[in-house]
Amino acid sequence: QVQLVESGGGLVQAGGSLRLSCAASGSIFSLNTMGWYRQAPGKQRELVATMTRGGSTSYADSVNGRFTISRDNAKNTVYLQMNSLKPQDTAVYYCNAEFQLRIGPKIDLSSWGHGTQVTVSS
Repeated sequence: QVQLVESGGGLVQAGGSLRLSCAASGSIFSLNTMGWYRQAPGKQRELVATMTRGGSTSYADSVNGRFTISRDNAKNTVYLQMNSLKPQDTAVYYCNAEFQLRIGPKIDLSSWGHGTQVTVSS
């Protein structure tokens, strides 16, 4: 299978910045769309940003212009640069990746990381 390990979360004041990283490892044949989602207490998990292998991006309206997703395909890693953070950005941030395994049928699979906490104080 594929493992996703997030890092970079923490506590920051409103207006500050954080950079999240998510590294994928395992028996990967191809790593396709990678993205970030978040879940605040009492709320459903929501999409933050995604990026295809070719570089196409999409963002939630609430973060557009403040967050930037990028990836290093050679390192199987996706990043989320978060600027101008707001208290409402407080959530657990999860990495997601769509991939095909090196062994077995070439079907599209998906995996989640365990999440990293981001807390923005006012």
